[in-house]
Parts: sequence; structure tokens; C-alpha cells
Amino acid sequence: MLIKKSCLFVAALFAASVLLCETLSASDGAADRTQIEPAIAKVYPALVRIYVVSEEPSGGRMERQRSSGSGVIISPDGYVVTNHHVAGTAVRITCTLSDGEEVEAELIGTDPMSDLAVLKLKPAARKNPDKPLGIAQWGDSSKLKVGDVVLAMGSPMAVSQSVTRGIVSNVQMIMPKAMSGQFSLDGEDVGRIVRWIGHDAVIFGGNSGGPLVNLDGEIVGINEIGLGSLGGAIPSNLAKDVVRQLIDKGYVSRSWIGVNFQPRLKGDPNQSGALVASVVQGSPAEKAGIRAGDVVVRFNGQPVNADLPEHLPPLNQLLFSAPLGEVVEIVFIRDGREITAEVAAEPLQRALGEPHELKPWGIAVRDITRMMALERHRNDTRGVLVHSVRGGGGAATAKLPVRNEDIIVRVEGRPVEDVAALEAITAELLEGKTGRVPALVQLERNTEQLLTVVMIGEEENRNRPASASKPWSSMETQVLTPDLAEAIGMKGKSGVRVTDVFKDQAAERAGIKIGDVITAVNGGKVKASQPGDQDVFDTMIRRLRVGKKAKLEIVRDGETMEVEMNLEAAPADDRDAKSMKDADFEFSARELTYADRLRMRLPDEFKGVLLQKVENGGWASLGGLRGNDLLISIDGKAAPTVAELQAVLEEIRKAKPRHVVFFVRRGIHTLFCEIEPDYR
Repeated sequence: MLIKKSCLFVAALFAASVLLCETLSASDGAADRTQIEPAIAKVYPALVRIYVVSEEPSGGRMERQRSSGSGVIISPDGYVVTNHHVAGTAVRITCTLSDGEEVEAELIGTDPMSDLAVLKLKPAARKNPDKPLGIAQWGDSSKLKVGDVVLAMGSPMAVSQSVTRGIVSNVQMIMPKAMSGQFSLDGEDVGRIVRWIGHDAVIFGGNSGGPLVNLDGEIVGINEIGLGSLGGAIPSNLAKDVVRQLIDKGYVSRSWIGVNFQPRLKGDPNQSGALVASVVQGSPAEKAGIRAGDVVVRFNGQPVNADLPEHLPPLNQLLFSAPLGEVVEIVFIRDGREITAEVAAEPLQRALGEPHELKPWGIAVRDITRMMALERHRNDTRGVLVHSVRGGGGAATAKLPVRNEDIIVRVEGRPVEDVAALEAITAELLEGKTGRVPALVQLERNTEQLLTVVMIGEEENRNRPASASKPWSSMETQVLTPDLAEAIGMKGKSGVRVTDVFKDQAAERAGIKIGDVITAVNGGKVKASQPGDQDVFDTMIRRLRVGKKAKLEIVRDGETMEVEMNLEAAPADDRDAKSMKDADFEFSARELTYADRLRMRLPDEFKGVLLQKVENGGWASLGGLRGNDLLISIDGKAAPTVAELQAVLEEIRKAKPRHVVFFVRRGIHTLFCEIEPDYR
């Protein structure tokens, strides 16, 4: 919670003070002051108010902001438990103890998936290092029942340590579907492993990281979220294990097999098990033969069941706890048969790489993790991902500007393995030099391999060509600007450099390769030398006739040659693709174009249609479908074209089934969306 202006603090302080007085003076609940005060006395001395300065990448730089939260001391040597979202990205931490003493602290470890972090107070920073610290003890969250009285302790709105009272409302609270069912931190879905303890002890921003306490004065949860009038706390039994690992080694070890689960569909004949929604390509599960649609019934000897979304977090905890380096037995049902697979779990890696700022470039970057590579359809993690670009910096003002999501793979011909390598290359290029230094940079941008010259420390812009009509080049190109021409040994030349050659199209059949420089078409020079000339080459091709041939003069590896290319009609674009709109399910769809398949990296054998728009509040939207989903089948019937999709929907309208299952692809994952339409 960001620290607000003083007027807000006064209002928050007044509200908190009134709340505390009213709460503790009431005696109409199951607990009165004689029960509450001993519990407070045990934990209150261990409460800390946490002030942090944190960093987040934004606008090509690491932006700092001040925020505050709560925590609780759990050991005599000063370990403090709080939330990852409070202190996980902190670069400076100050803790105020319950007696008002301020002590500096350091971040020991943090875990975005559970939203937990561990700090340690610095003894040397204390006024009296020998003075004992207040310590709170862990309790057993599994013993909590709905209706139990609990106390929420912390520092709401950054005021001094406070206490509110309430009861346990829910011991299996998850993020509701109305809120997309997800709470993500640093790329990790917190709700994947956490079922919160719901309670009505009032909490505000700033309570995050503070303990939820039972009447025995034990920590039974770590407050994290608020949903309407309910607070949500991470159960202590989950928190204890995470905190132990963070203290022992600074991180949490988890296993990964590459399976995503969802509850069984309502029409599923199986009486138990969890539905495999998707399997990550190249994962241990895929190698073991597990696939979407399988129903897992046992994992490593333990029964598995997921009828409801509330059943998924414990199942994911079971998966993540699989022994690393050992073979795990998974039993699943496919087509009514029980099948056993053996899977060797791998270590789960971070979802996102650590952010870094490269000031000489004017960019914020990240290392590429395994999941980041998979999401981008890459075979390895080499390179550096551009998170954001600072306006006016060298990356932004290059003739071919660097963009968010670009991947830097080479600088001055040297491979860039990771951020550390890029920092080292940058330091070498700048060593002993003043002012700006040009650097030839190779970028990955979607399917293109681009070259650009970045003046490290400075500025410019570029436009993409319009889609070709009539004949098309079947390749992507970039303008041969003067600085780029000089950098690749073609000073004074104009033309375009080939950055991508489309598979099984005319350019590929003609033998054109990435890196070729096209300088003439049918004897006419390609007069492209400035960023605004991007469309010159495509315009020259469009002026020719389909069925004819074009003679292209190209330079490859310093040698000039002539290539003859057949001129073929451009594939249909999205304006020409067949489309439809369904009024009952309230979505529109169209057939996939060549450009779609190229952009999404879809294999030739993939069959499906693109959902262009899903109306908010419609049946499709309520069932979980989204715009840009790729629809593969409905109730097991394939829908590779608009005509076949319409036929399937017409059959459904006649049969009027209670549940209709849409099988879709979303990014690299597949998902079953169960829709319950109204046929009126």
C-alpha cells in the first residue's frame, strides 16, 4: 500500500482507533476481553510496521516507490514474516517495532507463488542489541473452523500496530471467477497453491503481512488480501513450510511436471480425479504421454480429486512437493481405461527473470526463464528480453527502434547469453570512450531476425509495412539505412535486408535467405535508405503482375547475384476470411489466415477458428471464453472452418444439451470451457 498524504493518515488513524475500541469493548461475541487480552499480549510485542523502498521496471528504467505493510517476528534472532507484495522487490527496508524502535532489515528470501517473504532485523542497527525481541508462535491452521474467533493484527494505512476482531468465515476461500480467478505476482498465480482463510476481522491496506491470530495467541495465518468485507489470510501450515525454506536457503524448492489442472467437467462420468487442462510442450508430463483431457486419479500413490476450483490448490501443492530426481507414478483415465505413467519431476523455475536497468541503452530488461521461452515459442533461454524502453534513450531513437518484448541476441557480433553478458559487452564498448558509441544489435521480434544500430545512450522510430495486396514478396524486410549499410560493409548502398522468409512461399522456393540484401527489382534500384522508405520494396512488387517473374538483385555474404522469383497472389487477410456471429452464445469467429498462423506459430496441422470477440456478460463470456481464443472443438466435434462450426452449433440448438464444452487453445495452453446456455 503506497503511503498517502497526511490527511488520509489522520482519517485512517481515527477509524482504526474507533474500530479497536469498539471491537475490544464488545462482549456479545464468543470471546470477551478475558480471552482476547491474553492472546494480544502474546503476539502484540512481535508486531512490526514495515516501510520499504521498492523497485519495479517501467518506462525503460527501474522506478522506485515507497510503501508500507505489516509483519511479525518469529524467532529470537529477528526473522520477520511478511508478504512478497510488501517487501519482495524492496531495496531498502525499515521496521518499526511495537515499542516504537526503528530497525533496519534485510530481505532474506521471497516467494511470489505463496506471496510470502522473510526479513531479518539487523542487530547492529538496534539501540540496544541485547534487548530481547517479542516473538510469536505458529499455530495449526488445519484446526480452524468456521465461526472461530480470530484477531487481525498489523498496521493498517501505516498507522501504529492495531488489532481487529472477527470470526473465521471460510477456511477454503479462493479468488472468485468474477475476478478472473487469478491473483498474480511476478508472473506467479498465488491462488494456484493458496486457499485463504476468510474472516471478517476488518483489514485495510497496510495490514498485508500481519498475522491472523487465534485465541491461544498463535499465528494461524498471514493476512494478504481483501475481498469485499472479507479478509484473506495465507494458512499458517502453508506459511511455515515456505518460511522454513526461505530461512534455510533463500528460496523455495518445488517440482514441475508441466501439467495444468482444472475441475472435472459436470458431464464427466468419472467419480473422482482431476481434469488435465493442458500439458506444456517438452515437459516431463508430455514426455510421459500425458495429454489434455486425461483425468488423473492418483499421484505418487495418493488419490486425486477435483470437483471444484477449491480442490485445486491442495492438488497443486501435492504436485509441487514431488521428490526431485525421483520417478513419480501418475495414474489417469483416458477413454475409460486406466493408464499408469512414470514422470521424472524437474525443478520449478521462476516465471519471470529478475528485472535490470541498462542506463546506457535506456531500457529495462529481464533474463529469459524457461516459461518465458515457452510462452514465446523459443527453444532456449539465450538472449535478453526488453521489458520497456525509455523515450529519448539510445534504444528508442535508433533508426530501427528497440521495442518492448524484443529479444537482444547479439551485440557487435558477440552472442548475448543473459543480462550479465550484455552488461559486460556494454562496459567494454564504453570503456575509455566519451559520448555515444554505435553498436550493431541483432534482435528477435516475433519471427523476424532484425539488425539495428543503437547509439548507446541516445534516440528515433519505425513503421511496419501494410499488408501486401496483388502480388506479395512473401518475406519481411528492413530498410538498409546508411548506418546499417556501413555496419555490414555496404556503405553508400540502398535497398532492403531480408529479415524473415515465409515457409513454403515464393521467396523460399526462389532460394532467398534471411540476411540477403535486395538492391534491385527487374533492373530498377530499390531506393530505400530511410525509415520512411519501408514500403518502397513492397510497392515495387505490388506493381507487377501475378503469374509473372521478378528478377531480384541481391547481395549475400558480400557477393552480388540475381534470383528469379515467381509472383504469387497474397494469401487472404482477415478482411477476406470467412466469419460468423452466433447470437445465442454471443461470440463472433473467423477462419485463420496465413498471417494468423505465422503470428501465433501454429503448426500446419492445427485446425480451428479464431474467436474474434466474446461479448461481456454473454454465455460464452460467462463460460470463460475470451477474444483471441482458438476454438478447436465443441463437445468433441471438430470445428476447423466457419461452415463446420455453424453446423455444430445448429446441432446443439436442436439437441439443447444442458452443458456445452468448448475446447480452446489460449497461448501455449489448452483449456476446456463449460458453458450452460439458455435456449430461449
